[in-house]
Amino acid sequence: METKKDVFFPELSKNGKDEAIKLIDDFKSKLKAVADDVIGDLYCEILPYIESDSWSNFRNQIMSGFRDYGNSKIMAKYDFKEIRKSILEHHREELINDLNQDLLEEIRSLKDRIISLNEILRLR
Repeated sequence: METKKDVFFPELSKNGKDEAIKLIDDFKSKLKAVADDVIGDLYCEILPYIESDSWSNFRNQIMSGFRDYGNSKIMAKYDFKEIRKSILEHHREELINDLNQDLLEEIRSLKDRIISLNEILRLR
């Protein structure tokens, strides 16, 4: 009865078959070590950037939709409409308060800029 080894190495002697199997097993273990190393590098050093890059691109598309409603005509108008609607429904008061705070901050900044420009003009 032929064994698995005999099928792979039918013309080799017993010692030749054993040596060939040992060489192949050694190669397999070296190849496995290299593959494990490469896969480890892929998971630890490359995949986090691929994922974060993809999420950054996704986030940028969403933010573009929020900043410019014209973009919603290009990029899934329905999705942007639903997102905006949901945010407004669930966070209306927060949005209004945040917008008011943004305006107050802008006013403070403009006042500081006016004071700074007046001082510059006074020194001339």
